[in-house]
Amino acid sequence: MESRHLGRTGLRVSRIGLGTLTWARDTGEFEAAEQLKVFWEAGGTLVDTADVYADGGAEYILGRLMEDLVPRRDLVVATKAGSVPDPDRRFDGSRGHLLSALDASLTRLGTDYVDLWQIHAFDPFTPIEETLQALDIAVGSGRARYAGVSNFCGWQLAKAATWQLAGPGTRTRLASTQMEYSLLQRGIEREVLPAALDLGIGVLPSSPLGRGVLTGKYRHGTPTDSRGASDHLAPFVEPYLDADATRVVDAVTTAAHGLATTPLQVALAWVRDRPGVVAPIVGARNATQLGAALSVESLTLPDEICQALDDVSAPVHRYPDQDWSTL
Repeated sequence: MESRHLGRTGLRVSRIGLGTLTWARDTGEFEAAEQLKVFWEAGGTLVDTADVYADGGAEYILGRLMEDLVPRRDLVVATKAGSVPDPDRRFDGSRGHLLSALDASLTRLGTDYVDLWQIHAFDPFTPIEETLQALDIAVGSGRARYAGVSNFCGWQLAKAATWQLAGPGTRTRLASTQMEYSLLQRGIEREVLPAALDLGIGVLPSSPLGRGVLTGKYRHGTPTDSRGASDHLAPFVEPYLDADATRVVDAVTTAAHGLATTPLQVALAWVRDRPGVVAPIVGARNATQLGAALSVESLTLPDEICQALDDVSAPVHRYPDQDWSTL
């Protein structure tokens, strides 16, 4: 698998990442091991997790697998902190919480450092300079090699990145931003993606297959073994089962037929090769499903197919996102 630089840094990662959202919840340790083995053997390096995935269970499984199955040195381990199970305060970006969360993550992962540590979401109740200081401390202490953010909107990302570049003292440049991005969710193109491109921040798309909908599996109903049939994940899938999404999925399916490939590969290749994207994060139910996603490595979409998909999925961007003189 090819690798790419993560933003304007020297860190290189595989251009497809492995997601672990369902590990220790819907995906057991044996299935997780099969996935990691398939990913590693295909040349994959970037594995993404978070301290809240299965209440730390995903990190724990990954740590066991790095001890017994795949050498730690062969992986780029990314984790996140800041989300909390508190209905009154979903995000805690305080320095104390973040650094304690990082220490707990390292214990579960069985390692003394993570390659990429990301703030899971913006906390409006904590000064941004305090949140960012936690990144500086983590990198300065060697507990994290690089730092990034996740789920920051455009102005939040620009403010955070600018502070790190222009603030006093030695600051850690933001390497990445992890955001949902697919043919069914192109909202980051309004402000986040332009900011990331301008500031040299690599984009790590989550849910690059439109929460599974872009594979075409929901075109004629909800498969019993799919996330859409799961009590706790059905609400996650449902927003992408409307008429607008159906039109995009139909276009992806048509393109796949014309290229003698699958809708999954078409949708994943589209987002993988968008400007600013470093590595889409793919979460799979099993190793077979993951292998199908990894087979996209040999596919590059023709320009005319990309343009057709751009057109059918184009979001409405008007003032002030376009040059006012063209409106």
